[in-house]
Amino acid sequence: QVELVESGGGSVQAGGSLTLSCAASGYMPTGNWMAWFRRSSNSEREGVAAIYTGPSRATRYAASVSGRFTISFDDTNMTTYMRIDNVEPEDTARYYCAALIVKSGGPLSRSAYKYWGQGTQVTVSS
Repeated sequence: QVELVESGGGSVQAGGSLTLSCAASGYMPTGNWMAWFRRSSNSEREGVAAIYTGPSRATRYAASVSGRFTISFDDTNMTTYMRIDNVEPEDTARYYCAALIVKSGGPLSRSAYKYWGQGTQVTVSS
């Protein structure tokens, strides 16, 4: 069993930056994926960034956030981070962390992941 706990959300002004954290506890097999998803009031949960936790640290980003979102993983504390630069009002959403791909669909597919956190809210004011 893996528990994921997100933190770092809050209110931020457009143009600013913030970093979300997701701490994993429990047994996490090496060489798998962790990802961030978001759901706003008018959209489905969408994958925005994913990272492979093995040595390559390969990443995937949704086209809509590429260049502003940066995902990273620290295996010393089993925590994944996502930095958001130049935040936009459209980034307002609840952000969820996911871990361990068990189904096909790719690293940004919400149906692929086994474990989910409770989410952290990000609200961007213009």
